[in-house]
Amino acid sequence: MRRRTSITLIAVTLIALAGITGLGASQNTAIAANAGPELAVYNQGMALVKDTRTLNLKQGVQTITVTDVAAQIDPTSVYFKSLTDPAGTSVLEQNFEYDLVGTDKLLSKYVGLPIKVMTKDGNAYAGKLLSGATDIILQDAAGQVQVVSRDSVRDFSFPSLPEGLITQPSLVWMVDAAKAGDQQAEITYITNGIGWQATYSLLLAPDGKTVDLNGWITLDNRSGATYKDAKLKLIAGDVNVVTQPQPLQEVMIKMAAAAPAPQVAERGFSEYHLYEINRPVTVKDNQTKQIEFITVPGVPAEKLYVYSGSEPFSYYPGNMPQTDPGYGADTGIKTVRTLLQFDTGKEGVNAALPQGTARVYQQDVDGSALLIGEDTIPHTPKNEKVRLYLGNAFDLVGERVQTGFKQVAEKVVEESYEITIRNQKPAEAVQVRVVEHLYRSGDWEITAESAPHVRLDSQSVEWKLDVPAGGESKLTYTVRYKW
Repeated sequence: MRRRTSITLIAVTLIALAGITGLGASQNTAIAANAGPELAVYNQGMALVKDTRTLNLKQGVQTITVTDVAAQIDPTSVYFKSLTDPAGTSVLEQNFEYDLVGTDKLLSKYVGLPIKVMTKDGNAYAGKLLSGATDIILQDAAGQVQVVSRDSVRDFSFPSLPEGLITQPSLVWMVDAAKAGDQQAEITYITNGIGWQATYSLLLAPDGKTVDLNGWITLDNRSGATYKDAKLKLIAGDVNVVTQPQPLQEVMIKMAAAAPAPQVAERGFSEYHLYEINRPVTVKDNQTKQIEFITVPGVPAEKLYVYSGSEPFSYYPGNMPQTDPGYGADTGIKTVRTLLQFDTGKEGVNAALPQGTARVYQQDVDGSALLIGEDTIPHTPKNEKVRLYLGNAFDLVGERVQTGFKQVAEKVVEESYEITIRNQKPAEAVQVRVVEHLYRSGDWEITAESAPHVRLDSQSVEWKLDVPAGGESKLTYTVRYKW
């Protein structure tokens, strides 16, 4: 069954490529030039394609067809320019043809026309096709109607490819050329269905003080076209557009002692960052490709513990029960979060990091690397800090208790809390950052505290609490709100 169907479709394809597409004798098919296309891929699921083609033009008005373009092309973005004779070559009309050939399309086009059908049991049927929507309904020369089950069909035979159907997406131009001969033409367009993201693998040292960082570009192409030997550029940033996110192999967490010569060049471009691959890259359709773009061993790092017992509550002006003693008093949060922090400055990674998923591993006593958490890195320029949330600390427990609440005046209240951190690690003292969100009013003042705080923003404060191994530490504070 498959063999005969393939032979029939190959014959139809050859007929189509011979020019039986209704475009006329003046149609030309563009041939790709020797250099590969330029491909600028954005991390928003789109790409800008620039290709150079060799055209054999006749003098006067003619039709030019460019095949093997992306199926998800944005037709409004297409730009055609002659490089050989820009002044003498003008575009009168351009079209994107995407009505691709297929069994259902052929059957719908052949309603009312003769076809042949061969069934799996070897019987042959011929006649005018009345319907092919479900079963195949044929009417022979004598007027007899025959119904052939679609499931029983082995082969269809069609005399030719109907007008309007093509075998691959095509750009078609009506061009007026002042002179005949070969011309180099530049074709530019935007396509959807292709994008990239960064994925990072970080190997944390046993003492938690350094990480080895590997960064990979993960490119996913579902645009409907293959880009052979492309000059590949990747744009990181949030580009505003008018509306019309692979597992890593184990080898990726084994860091080299010294970084090889970089195969990816990074530089600023407008308000974004651009990563250019220093070699031709073939990007096949329906392919996920990974390219290493950064390797930095021994990056100084710090493991942080954060207890944020008031996090579900925050200040919303005009919608606060300021005088309700129970508001936010018992959140039930006992978990202490574990974070990993490192710097993108000169003493750290010394590079800007595009947005992507980061997986953090740490070596066990037998030398094997185990996953200890993953998080997302936002677009981060140089000289900034990156914080990755790894998970919750198993041996650390937080407790937050309201110890006092009173209304001092009509629009003034005071509230007191005691926060306890218990460390069940038998041999390791830790420092926990206690974060409180002051949610009753925008006008607040801490009037008493057992340790000095640091203001994080207009509604948040932080204390650093040292907790001994196998012990606990307490923090108390009182805050006065006015409104």
